[in-house]
Amino acid sequence: MNATTPRRLTLLEVGPRDGLQMERETVPTEVKAELVERLLKAGVRRIEVTSFVNPKKVPQMADAEALLARLKRPEGTWFTGLVLNRRGLERALAAGCNEVGMALVVTDTFNRRNQGVSTAESIAEWKDIAAAARAAGVRVQITLSAAFGCPFEGEVPVARVLEVAQRVAESEPDEICLADTVGVGVPAQVTELVGRLRALLPQLPLRCHFHNTRNTGYANAFAALEAGVSTLDASLGGIGGCPFAPAATGNIASEDLLYLLQRSGVETGISLPAMIETAAWLEQQLGHRVPGLLSKAGPFPRAAARPASP
Repeated sequence: MNATTPRRLTLLEVGPRDGLQMERETVPTEVKAELVERLLKAGVRRIEVTSFVNPKKVPQMADAEALLARLKRPEGTWFTGLVLNRRGLERALAAGCNEVGMALVVTDTFNRRNQGVSTAESIAEWKDIAAAARAAGVRVQITLSAAFGCPFEGEVPVARVLEVAQRVAESEPDEICLADTVGVGVPAQVTELVGRLRALLPQLPLRCHFHNTRNTGYANAFAALEAGVSTLDASLGGIGGCPFAPAATGNIASEDLLYLLQRSGVETGISLPAMIETAAWLEQQLGHRVPGLLSKAGPFPRAAARPASP
């Protein structure tokens, strides 16, 4: 820990969207709603609830409006909807999201595969979305996907990421997120990219999103924390990934990240026992094991054992 390390961190829980979108079997809407309710009870205050994208491309998110209709958003919490175009934004606003996020890929090849257009075209779409969201009075943030490496173009130059960030920052987002979409980054990259982006856009809040595909996700998260990032994405149980990228396995697990933060003296306001319990519940609902480890190993130190009777 160093002088720039925040002592309090905000977790953006992405399990209901980024996590569940990779599930092969359709997850019932009532299960998704209970997941969100459990997260709220655990103390999570920012939740990426769903996405408003073409249901033919991501069938798991076809019930976006039905899910939001089941939920009550407590005061002081943020329900985020992922949108990729103006139509998605209109759906998110009508459904009751008070935060919207857009994602664009910093490489043209991946962006065309993911969204059907070039990065420049997505930036133009973003500017329209940002203006409309601001006019509607909701928070608006953007994720720069594949910022640490692309499965199709390989290494992504830092200069390319900074160029895209500067262009999207012209629309004054509430936050920019750097995403390691396919889990190729290492801490040295995180330190450099976060440092240079903070120097370029010193007033703009930064968030980071890591995958644990190559077992570097937690190290990258801690590097981002030490670089001054005060918001991180994570997915309960470590479920999820990107359906449009080869071998893009799951996100870092929320409960595993919270254990790392808690033991490092970083406050989140989230109950670790409640998150562990919910990860175990989620396994039962999905019918398969989740990648996260803490729900299997348990926290440390454990409660002291009762003394044996005389």
